[in-house]
Amino acid sequence: VQLQASGGGLVQAGGSLRLSCTASGRTFSTYAMGWFRQAPGKEREFVAAISSRGAISYAESVKGRFTISRVDAKNAVSLQMNSQKPEDTAVYYCAASRGSGVYTRAGSYDYWGKGTLVTVSS
Repeated sequence: VQLQASGGGLVQAGGSLRLSCTASGRTFSTYAMGWFRQAPGKEREFVAAISSRGAISYAESVKGRFTISRVDAKNAVSLQMNSQKPEDTAVYYCAASRGSGVYTRAGSYDYWGKGTLVTVSS
């Protein structure tokens, strides 16, 4: 599975961005998907995840502001980011897991995209 993330860019605090991730292959609907981010000098952290059945989990820091969704017919998962804060600045990665659950740990994912940079200015 190859993952390609897009949609990053520069946004002012309070603004919105929508990240998209498309996947190769015919079995996308069976994968659990997740978004992680890594800020400069920090470890990669969980942002949001969605299982193959649509179960969803969010990091506390983004609850109520970010929304993860998937469109299996398009092999795509998206992350709508609203009310953004400077601390959301990071490289965002999408990831895919062959498992059937909803996963918050990076080690649960089998495939990773290259990441897209999101910068939120104050």
